[in-house]
Amino acid sequence: MKKDRFALTPPMGWNSYDYYDTAVTEEDVRRNAEVMHEKLQKYGYEYVVVDISWYVRHAGVLRPEIQYTPFDEQAIDEYGRLLPDPVRFPSAANGAGFKPLADYIHSLGLKFGIHIMRGIPRLAAQKHLKVAGSSLTADLVADPSSICPWNPDMYGVKNTPEGQAYYDSIAALYASWGVDFIKCDDICHSPLYDERFTGWYETEMLRKAIDCCGRNIVLSLSPGPAHIDRAWFYRKNANMWRITDDFWDDWKLLKPMFWRCEMWQDHVRPGCFPDCDMLPVGKVGKVFGNERTTLFTEEEQKTMLSLWCLFRSPLMIGAELSMLDDWTLKLLTNERLLSCLKETARGEQIERDEDFAVWKNEDYKSGAVRIGLFNLSDEELIVSVTAEEISERLTGDETLAELWGGESSCFTDGVLSVGIPAHGVRIYEAV
Repeated sequence: MKKDRFALTPPMGWNSYDYYDTAVTEEDVRRNAEVMHEKLQKYGYEYVVVDISWYVRHAGVLRPEIQYTPFDEQAIDEYGRLLPDPVRFPSAANGAGFKPLADYIHSLGLKFGIHIMRGIPRLAAQKHLKVAGSSLTADLVADPSSICPWNPDMYGVKNTPEGQAYYDSIAALYASWGVDFIKCDDICHSPLYDERFTGWYETEMLRKAIDCCGRNIVLSLSPGPAHIDRAWFYRKNANMWRITDDFWDDWKLLKPMFWRCEMWQDHVRPGCFPDCDMLPVGKVGKVFGNERTTLFTEEEQKTMLSLWCLFRSPLMIGAELSMLDDWTLKLLTNERLLSCLKETARGEQIERDEDFAVWKNEDYKSGAVRIGLFNLSDEELIVSVTAEEISERLTGDETLAELWGGESSCFTDGVLSVGIPAHGVRIYEAV
């Protein structure tokens, strides 16, 4: 099925990276899936994504000094395709792969996703393993000059029929496991950004392989920042693409997301979502040696989730879900705010400078209009906007319900003016 016929709204779910880094286990995934099923699924959260290094036996043991252990033991099949490490993922033993875990996730009514790196394993090339569907071996399909600068596991793949056969083989394997979501890394952005970066054609190869695998699989590209001059390329080939590098709980990273979202707002559409990255809320950072409650203040967390929703970014929770406190759960399940993600809604930035930003999100089916007033400064600030600036649907006579605190407000002579704390937000819905 074509990629714009499913994932019509921004994908929502949980990703293991922010808490577990490279070291997540099957037990961890099952526990988080169960919490999602119990507490979050009814609000639209459905994807459970196992992030990087699931095929590595001793992932995380050298943290925090070394993130990706070089030349560690890896699980791999006879066709050079990486498999889940059976010690960390016991149900994957005897060649079962991720199918038993995916089956369990599906039994909860959820969807299952995995992280992969661009390319073909260096181990497959070193062992001269046969490429399924090809007469060549991995060493002849690999491009040793195309390497990730931060992860030692893969070589790029040559743009040849045999290279396509490799991508076809992994997509077919993942489909047989029941994978619903692939986050492909080292493929969205290149620090080189020239003709030597094989990620452009490897994205096309992966897209073609997914289209032929017989299963609807969301394709997410990382890391960012994605290149705005190639927006057409991402829309053609992916469902999600990162518009920032790894996003963490630091105001210095959150504030620039306003101009990133401004830059990408016209490229949000069904099946295609510029991605603001994961939500570092709750408990994060375990394997980094820095397990902590998010460093974002409550106001900053509301600002983050408000921007992600008004813009209509995917929502992937980074927290350990079994440790969610009541406040964070309430933050993530604000139904009126989450309605901004509907297929019929569209977000737009109206105004922004160094100290404030104004966004709207308008549902062209229901007629709902939401107004986001953001204080980007370090002091309390009054932020104002007129009804006319927001939407031709508004008359200025509407009652405005605030979606975080619940209090009502209104326009005065057609102007909405609100005092907002530092780094804070007020979201109003015209009712």
